[in-house]
Amino acid sequence: MPDRLYLSCGLSERNDRNLLLQFGKLLQLFPFSKLSKSPPALRMYAVEHAEPPLIELEFPLAAEPSAVLESVRELMHDDCACEVEASWDLWQYDGQWKILPAPVTLNCFGPLFDNDQNDDLRVDFGPDGPFLPLANLESGLRMVQSNIRSLLHLVSDIERGVDLQRRQLWSESGENFAELLAQSLGTPGRLV
Repeated sequence: MPDRLYLSCGLSERNDRNLLLQFGKLLQLFPFSKLSKSPPALRMYAVEHAEPPLIELEFPLAAEPSAVLESVRELMHDDCACEVEASWDLWQYDGQWKILPAPVTLNCFGPLFDNDQNDDLRVDFGPDGPFLPLANLESGLRMVQSNIRSLLHLVSDIERGVDLQRRQLWSESGENFAELLAQSLGTPGRLV
């Protein structure tokens, strides 16, 4: 059963101004899909995710991250969270290997928003399948390695470009993703 993969980020300085500044940097660094036919969408929540969204906005396909950030800036409060649903391009198997848009959600959490991970920024990469080799498809190892390189490159860019105190790549089940990857590759203790 697929597990969801996340990157949680804690900022060095927690205040409204810095939160939006760092979220803007995350949006600038993220490699938005060039193949997606679905435009980025913004949802804002108050207090907790159980509440219905305060607002939902869709942006043009070629929208600049600054336009998304401007909408967030107008609506964000200490007890709010925003989600930007978008896509990035990864190798995926659908009868054959193709580069296709893969959904991703970029999150920004106000300090008073009910957030069980206590992170300020989070990237929800969706199911971990594109990052794990398929047992019955040896030919896909190179494509999966390419996806992993894309993931690690993005994490590295975020580490260098966003003022972080901590970051963690984790899965929904709590399993160590590096160990799961090493097991699926048959190389205990080694990443690709």
